Amino acid sequence: MSERGHGLAVLLLLLSSSAFVLKSADAARKTRAEGRHGVVATDDTECSKIGRDVLKRGGHAVDAAVAATLCIGVVSPADSGLGGGGFILVRTANGEAEVFDMREMAPALASKDMFTNKSEAEWKHGAPSIAVPGQLAGLYTIHQKYGKLPWESIVRPAEKLARQGFRVSQSLFNKMVSEESAIMADDDLRSTFAPNGQMLVEDDVLRRKKLADTLVKIAKHGMKMFYNGSIATKLAEEIQSRGGIITKEDFQKYRVVTRKPLVAHVLGGHKLLTVPPPASGGAMVILILKTLSMYNNTRVPVPLLVHRTVEALKYALAMRMDLGDPGFVNVTTTLKKMISTRVAEKLKTLINDNRTFDPPHYGSKWAQLDDHGTSHICIVDQHRNVVTMTTSINTRFGSLIMSPSTGIFLNNQMYDFSIPTSQVRPGAPANYVSPFKRPLSSMAPIILEKDGRLRVVIGSAGGLLIPDAVTQVLINFFILKMNTYDAVKAPRFYHKLYPNEIRFENYTSKNRGETFQYSSTTWTELEKKGHKADRAFGLTTCQFVVQKLKSSELIAISDPRKGGFPAAY
Repeated sequence: MSERGHGLAVLLLLLSSSAFVLKSADAARKTRAEGRHGVVATDDTECSKIGRDVLKRGGHAVDAAVAATLCIGVVSPADSGLGGGGFILVRTANGEAEVFDMREMAPALASKDMFTNKSEAEWKHGAPSIAVPGQLAGLYTIHQKYGKLPWESIVRPAEKLARQGFRVSQSLFNKMVSEESAIMADDDLRSTFAPNGQMLVEDDVLRRKKLADTLVKIAKHGMKMFYNGSIATKLAEEIQSRGGIITKEDFQKYRVVTRKPLVAHVLGGHKLLTVPPPASGGAMVILILKTLSMYNNTRVPVPLLVHRTVEALKYALAMRMDLGDPGFVNVTTTLKKMISTRVAEKLKTLINDNRTFDPPHYGSKWAQLDDHGTSHICIVDQHRNVVTMTTSINTRFGSLIMSPSTGIFLNNQMYDFSIPTSQVRPGAPANYVSPFKRPLSSMAPIILEKDGRLRVVIGSAGGLLIPDAVTQVLINFFILKMNTYDAVKAPRFYHKLYPNEIRFENYTSKNRGETFQYSSTTWTELEKKGHKADRAFGLTTCQFVVQKLKSSELIAISDPRKGGFPAAY
């Protein structure tokens, strides 16, 4: 039976048990791209095409990743851009892999108690919330090591798009509306999103000429001007003029950190590669998948599979708050626990199939870090070099500050640090602010191999909920045997530990009129186990690439929740 036929057979079984509602007819064909040479899956159709075109010109997966990521920074300023950072996992055609940590860094004048007596608004937005950006350093570093095409040629497509303009997507428009009061109150934001005094609406053309000028400089000079030249000088001056503490010297001190991937074996002998701390999402995914592997998952009722997944997730959420920047805290013991088969076996004995518990039961000691935002890309080239990369400026439009001289939206990643005394539960000491430290993240770029060959590339946007989304797509594909599109399209559930409730997707997307919905039967069964249930609306988006092992054909899926399409050739 074909992949699609087998997946539909399992879906019919699930639907007959009223597990969830899944409508995916014509959209599956559009949101799925197939190719034998290369694929690019991003949140935005134009950015996927830009990356695909770089591959067609003979570019390495890294070349396409740079071009597509810079494009995302132009068209999705609420989520990503040069003012932010993230993590990159690169796997070469010969199977070697490494992680490039371009996570934002606290400035030299940062301190553990700098937000202790501040309101959440002061911690969350404004110039003090800005950390030193790392995205450009990360992109330039991977290009210097792996890139085949000239740097200038892969920066130009984003510069052209910013200068000529692009149509406001529904995703961007929704985020503009959610921050309308902040946009209209700020001269720089208003000039971008309301150039004629009224907010742009969906399909209006948005031009970012200042950013285009900045990209021209970056195309010519690389990262030098950004971290040790005129751009660094202007950014530091602008941040300080608004009460921030970043200096030009902080930009000069920024370095990309190269790390070894975190490796585990899951899902019937697949080798999983992911990013280590200060990212925590990959370790969480490993723990959940290993715990579920202790069960016989054949024909398990969907409500019970959801319950077990949530229970494993709650343990993972509690453990991850003992992680942090390994340059400042020892994460070895916690990390070993999270990828340990013995620990997974122990958790299986602790999970009660008939009830759930309050957070302290799972070992929760610290306030949960609720990071936000993000965008993800997955790229595979003709030689099977791979890039899976998550980028972010944190909450919508980051610090809500746009540099007037460069057009760059600046992150608010200082909000991703833990604060000692600002919450009902104390913040996690492993993630306290310290000069030059990188905050804990939930990002989870992942690659799966089977017998040494590339099998799956995946990652998600959605902050704290990234591990939930990635785990569920992998469960859908490998355990429930759904086809590639339905594995991504299937409705999702989420848990943050605090509040102690499951949130189920239950809505119709305005992008394509698609429905994401668990049935009331599933809700009822979980409520019987003591879960509190609430509705959720498109909180995560996954990019997903699968290589068929027999034909080596690549299938790329862009999550329909955000509206973008993948590209292939």
